[in-house]
Amino acid sequence: MAIFLTGSTGYIGGHVAANLLEEHGASLNVLVRARDPHEAELRLWQALQLHLDFPRFYEYLQTRIRIFRGDLTGTQFGLARDDYDRLIHTTDSVIHCAASLNRKSEKSCLNVNLRGTLEVLQLAMRVHHYHGLRRFSHVSTVAVAGKRKNEVVTEDASIDWNRSDYDPYARTKKFCEHMIRQLLPEVPITIFRPSIVLGDSRRAETTQFDMVRAFVFLAGLPVLPFRPNDKIDIVNVDFVADAIARLHQKDNPQYDTYHLSSGRESQTFRELTTALAASQQKRAPVFVPVLERPFSGTVNTLANRSGAIAHGASLMKVFMPYLVWNTVFDNTRVTTELGHRPVPFSQYSYPLLKFSRETNFSYRYQDWPVKIGGSAA
Repeated sequence: MAIFLTGSTGYIGGHVAANLLEEHGASLNVLVRARDPHEAELRLWQALQLHLDFPRFYEYLQTRIRIFRGDLTGTQFGLARDDYDRLIHTTDSVIHCAASLNRKSEKSCLNVNLRGTLEVLQLAMRVHHYHGLRRFSHVSTVAVAGKRKNEVVTEDASIDWNRSDYDPYARTKKFCEHMIRQLLPEVPITIFRPSIVLGDSRRAETTQFDMVRAFVFLAGLPVLPFRPNDKIDIVNVDFVADAIARLHQKDNPQYDTYHLSSGRESQTFRELTTALAASQQKRAPVFVPVLERPFSGTVNTLANRSGAIAHGASLMKVFMPYLVWNTVFDNTRVTTELGHRPVPFSQYSYPLLKFSRETNFSYRYQDWPVKIGGSAA
């Protein structure tokens, strides 16, 4: 039997897959959108090569990974009947990582986050009907808490249906949590809510650059439009993946919902910029909070233009609300249960910044070895 993992070719999903394979000896059923078996295996290899060398990946592919070529939003994932039945009868638990992070597109979020999650839930209900489902884990977001300001938010106080949402991504993820609880009342459920996931504390390399671009842009400014003592809740992806894998595999987690965040130990803008400036032997930026409104206006104007500057501005426009809400998400549950805490962003931010600049925000993927046999040879 295997864990059905969605989003395995994504950033967090790839980290979760590698953690389950390497640390837990798990077998995985993964859904990959691809035209043929070769493309599916190549996409999975690209997602996992941050974590595994090719011989080890290929060994797992032959022994513990089963790829199902399909689309999250298709009816029964667009799988042939025999393949869908095989997925049902070989799955014993689900980790749903896949999501649209397009915070600007209501259409994309509705299609992927809502329709896709409904398809995963229908599979889970069929699995539970035939032989029981051990656990359903869902990767959500702290953004389900809606518009906040100057708060420390606990898991149980996050959902407030009368509170406005920041964007379509947050809105649809909040409703996904609601669907899961309503449609799987008899199945053990675990909801994971990461905060701003940025970088891996163990290495500088990354394959996810959207938030990194915004971070690098801000790091290059001599003046920042923020309050220096505001906190920003950034968490390292290796902590997030470890928490998801360990708690999903645990027989009886203490809670059904966890904030995967830096919590009350989140660092302030001043702490982050001071550490980053020291690493670069530069002067730290000056904070001028009164510039927040004109800065946001300039960002909005540039985002409507074309070119590289416009792309950076559009990313900043999306993430700006998350940078100025001065809200952190209590992580006492997860740190107590795991016995360790996230790594402070200041300890690994400079290697991430340096790698991203030197590679022009790109990751050089390794090719599939020509001499390897099998369907992807």
